[in-house]
Amino acid sequence: MNRTILGTAVFFGLLSVILGAFGAHGLKSLISESSLESYQTGVTYQMYHALVLLWLGAMAQWTATQKKWIYYCFTVGILLFSFSIYLLATNDLTSINYATIAFITPLGGGFLISGWLLMGYRVFKYLD
Repeated sequence: MNRTILGTAVFFGLLSVILGAFGAHGLKSLISESSLESYQTGVTYQMYHALVLLWLGAMAQWTATQKKWIYYCFTVGILLFSFSIYLLATNDLTSINYATIAFITPLGGGFLISGWLLMGYRVFKYLD
């Protein structure tokens, strides 16, 4: 499980750097300032959660079972939250109207919140 978590963390971290650079340099002249800010929000949240996954994978005190649902919540949350923002922010560049997937963003946020709640529970349980 740790190998999977760490691999996912590295993948999401690397991808956030690539997508951040693409947004800053490739999209700057193609999308509006507000869309670029939204895009950057997706990149930022992706990186934060990649770092949390890196920490989670390195936690030797917790078992794979204790980490599993936290990992799933963060991974699904990143995919739904950040990637829906990327599509919505670049909506004007394609002939596909991604506005219909706008409901996915808060669903992804809910998964991220759930991951934090589960991790908080695990941290405080470990302290006892």
